[in-house]
Amino acid sequence: MAEDSGYGRGKTGAEGEIPAPDLPYQPRDPENYRPAIGLIGCGGISEMHLRAYQNAGYHVAALCSRDRARVEGRRDEFYPQAATYLDYRELLARDDIEVVDVTPHPEERVPILEAAIDAGKHVLSQKPFVVDLDVGTALVAQAEARGVKLAVNQNGRWAPHFSYMRQAVATGLVGRVQSVQFAVHWDHNWIAGSAFDQVEDLVLYDFGVHWFDMAAALLGDEKPLRVYASARRGTGQEANPPLLAQAAIECEQAQAAIFLNGNTRQGQADRTYLVGSAGAIGASGVDLTAQEVVLYTAEGIARPQLEGTWFEQGFHGTMAELLCAIEEDREPRNNARTNLDSLALCFAAVESAHSGEPVTPGDVRRLPVL
Repeated sequence: MAEDSGYGRGKTGAEGEIPAPDLPYQPRDPENYRPAIGLIGCGGISEMHLRAYQNAGYHVAALCSRDRARVEGRRDEFYPQAATYLDYRELLARDDIEVVDVTPHPEERVPILEAAIDAGKHVLSQKPFVVDLDVGTALVAQAEARGVKLAVNQNGRWAPHFSYMRQAVATGLVGRVQSVQFAVHWDHNWIAGSAFDQVEDLVLYDFGVHWFDMAAALLGDEKPLRVYASARRGTGQEANPPLLAQAAIECEQAQAAIFLNGNTRQGQADRTYLVGSAGAIGASGVDLTAQEVVLYTAEGIARPQLEGTWFEQGFHGTMAELLCAIEEDREPRNNARTNLDSLALCFAAVESAHSGEPVTPGDVRRLPVL
């Protein structure tokens, strides 16, 4: 599972530069559907949600938090006309609110999701969706029985570079995917002393779930058969959980590798490289937002100039996809059922890091916690 030092060296096929294909990588808003949205949970991540919704022109009619200062602060900063609540049940009782965004941590979130679905609301759940696949399956069944959409805020899918890569795969520009490699070097020591510092599997789980989700999305029809992973503490790290982790995902005719170093004090870098049967596409940069994308095909090399950032386009994209799915009466592409496949990969990796043995995705039903 050693990390490659780069990509794009050596023979790449055609040598000439070609215009970059115009792919729909930006979030797509619904044509006419502009419902009243309620946001439940006004913790730190809610700022990203509300900023994206404000810039997209979405109508957030109500905010809820158990902390009065937090909910009123978010209201004053983003939606001064919104109503505020300390009890989510009061927000859910409003007939005019059709969509709710639920942001608390996973185990606190489950009863809120159940109540929102029971109230007939369409739901966007923050990630990670659940810590138990059986609980997630039950929520999906509840939403289907109630006739509402249940989506997950896997915002990385709409980060500009990842979104362009998804579209390149979907349109067949690289052929059938054979391998995907993610290598992320950043400094995660900021969690020292925070609540996150007590989450043992933080890097593979809370952070890594983005990359397991992207691996599942980019591998497409290639079903993961086994996951092997490890996690270690880095020299001199300040945070309590291991900040070095890696995972190898085996499929019948494809593979994926995820390499994570959250103890990179200098020289931060982020790289993704995907190889298909007819081409390849890579993204690289100094962090998660400043990314250069290069597409290699038999016709030549293309360098699309992408606009936007992960935090705005990502959070805009997840809600936009849910709203479009409601308007078009279809399943959102970030639906909760398929998200369980991403979580199955993640849970298998965590169990493998604990046991030292390869694990079949789906065999581990609940996030392993020692």
